[in-house]
Amino acid sequence: MKTPRMTLAALVVCAALSACGGQGAGDGTPAPSPSGGSPVTDATSAGPTDPADPTSAVPPPQAPTKPPGQGPSLPPGPGAATLTGTVEAGVEPGCRLLDGHQLVGGPADVLTPGTKVTVTGQAKPDMVTTCQQGIPFVVESARRA
Repeated sequence: MKTPRMTLAALVVCAALSACGGQGAGDGTPAPSPSGGSPVTDATSAGPTDPADPTSAVPPPQAPTKPPGQGPSLPPGPGAATLTGTVEAGVEPGCRLLDGHQLVGGPADVLTPGTKVTVTGQAKPDMVTTCQQGIPFVVESARRA
């Protein structure tokens, strides 16, 4: 007879704890995540923007500017860019760099360190990679120059 009572009591305690676990502080702020970090929000929740007040909105990230002749040239197609130069090995194994960009994807037999190449693709400054060097550049095509 004690076993069903103990089981019921344990279920009630678990239900009460799980119901309390998802609640915030009661003032509209979300509860902290289990990892101790703050909750992730999207750009739309950043608050209202006022065009007259330049400090009220965060501008979108932009690619760094380079002197003429060193940056990517834009071929036909929205957002596509072409880079030409010599592929360099990155600090991490398997990472390849070209003109300050980290090459992501593309034919491995063409994109070997020391090879002069022309690649077409798109810069993705918000992409997270393990190479920790350069601006990620997703390669759509590559050829030896």
